[in-house]
Amino acid sequence: MRVRIARPEDIPDQVSLSRAVSGLRGAWLTRELRSHHEIFPEGQLVVEELESGVLLGMATSLLLDSGTFRPEAPWIEVTGAGSLTPHQPRGDLLYGAGLAVHPRARGRGIARMIYRAREALLERLGLFRIRVAARIPGYGRVADRMSPEDYVREVVKGDRTDPTLSFQLHMGFHFVTVARDYLPIDRESLGHAAVVEWKRPSAGEDG
Repeated sequence: MRVRIARPEDIPDQVSLSRAVSGLRGAWLTRELRSHHEIFPEGQLVVEELESGVLLGMATSLLLDSGTFRPEAPWIEVTGAGSLTPHQPRGDLLYGAGLAVHPRARGRGIARMIYRAREALLERLGLFRIRVAARIPGYGRVADRMSPEDYVREVVKGDRTDPTLSFQLHMGFHFVTVARDYLPIDRESLGHAAVVEWKRPSAGEDG
């Protein structure tokens, strides 16, 4: 497998992959992906199986100004309703707007490959922070007993495991805040997300 920058000709396969992961309602649309390629091509990544050429994973990113977008801003605001029009070429952080791994390819380290590729992109851009809003799919099962803030706090402390957030914490991300009503379509998380950031080691404590 290899990670590479997505090309416009990948769009049909990206749509298919997105539908396999998120269903018709939550998948990226062709017009959105075209916008991604036009606005910030180097931030759009795919993982390709070398022998078959099949796309096994994909990721969408944009640059934002941390002084303009508050950490708890909802997905629709941060991404321009999926178009990436809020992208700021001189932004100071790389924002991960989406990551998908085909269900048949999970457990093969694809998400890890994508995160490492984002780290490499961050270095090439001379920036220091990656920010993502992590789904908390385990929260829906306990929402009648605790707030999303309490749930995330337990995951961060290691008292509870979440399929998405625990992985990102393991990848070196640090918890920033909870974004309530971040993505209402995410029923498992009841729309909420945990905002986390990763810093390049050279960024130091104040980077």
